[in-house]
Amino acid sequence: MPDDLTTYAENTWCPGCGNFGIFNAFKNAVRRLEQEDGISRNNILITAGIGCHAKIFDYLDLSGFYSLHGREIATAQGMKLANPSVTVVAFAGDGDAFGEGIEHLIFAAKRNADITVIIHDNGVYGLTTGQFTPTSPEGFRGPSTPFGSPEEPLNPIKLMLSVGATFVARGFSGKLKELTDVFYQAMKHKGFSFVDVLQPCVSFNDTYKLYNSKVEILPQPVSTVEEAMKLAEQTEKLPIGIFYQVEQVPTYHERLLGDLNIATQRTSKEQRWESIRTLLQQST
Repeated sequence: MPDDLTTYAENTWCPGCGNFGIFNAFKNAVRRLEQEDGISRNNILITAGIGCHAKIFDYLDLSGFYSLHGREIATAQGMKLANPSVTVVAFAGDGDAFGEGIEHLIFAAKRNADITVIIHDNGVYGLTTGQFTPTSPEGFRGPSTPFGSPEEPLNPIKLMLSVGATFVARGFSGKLKELTDVFYQAMKHKGFSFVDVLQPCVSFNDTYKLYNSKVEILPQPVSTVEEAMKLAEQTEKLPIGIFYQVEQVPTYHERLLGDLNIATQRTSKEQRWESIRTLLQQST
């Protein structure tokens, strides 16, 4: 079967990079949406920030808009408001999502924007050769912290739970089957979906051995935010799967636009000109 979701672009990820797992799991999830739910890939739009993670935009044969560092979540929200009938996915790195773009991430979750955000979380700025990020462990040594990072890492799952995200999950790029299912469920969810993917960077932060020894599959989401918070605080084991999900919460575009779809229900050019003429006549 030909891989019709991969473009002609040369793949320049390092051999063994965890991004390959995310790439393949996402393609599997798109095919599953088509086969099981009738959601065409033509109605799936993607965007990405800047960094190693963002090369996925070049490699996926899907429509979308390449964004800026830390601004992919704002871009995704604009796409969804312009056409609420499409499925929108934003790919982000832990550096740009939790660093430069953290305000966009928090407000998208708070608003329950109907988008999916997938974090390529490798705890390092890989494209710029290994500086520490908001999720790097305390003591992490890199070009910007040769004596070790003095900061404690941010907990992405707790952050998203605390600001009201309606779908919060964690995956591991080394568990393709489980990651595929999480992506599939995230894109089907009506509301803000957040997936933090543990993604080893073989060049600057190779965590395969650590994650392979610690990841533990969650059988199902827990029923309360408090229970999910406790799971997120675990360090001896790293649960992967859906931590928490709540349905039937109004989305941001519903609150803002109601049933209006600007892309399909906009007025004609003639109607807009007529409205302007009417306004001008009323003002004279």
